[in-house]
Amino acid sequence: MNILFLLIPLSLVLLSLAIWAFFWAVKNNQFEDLEGPAYSILFDDDEPKANKAEKTTNQESEIKESETKETPTKEPSEK
Repeated sequence: MNILFLLIPLSLVLLSLAIWAFFWAVKNNQFEDLEGPAYSILFDDDEPKANKAEKTTNQESEIKESETKETPTKEPSEK
């Protein structure tokens, strides 16, 4: 029975926190555009896959070229 003295105030604190969060969300226009973010995924502005593939191959070839230029070649050791 003594646990009710803890649970009732705790539930009132949580309820007041939930009410505050709801009114904060309404005040900051969190519920204004509910459909916009859902449709934004359909209108993706990314480049087509073919262009991405070309860029990655060009970047890979540039990286390989820069690695070959940077690594010094070892000269054969003299005996």
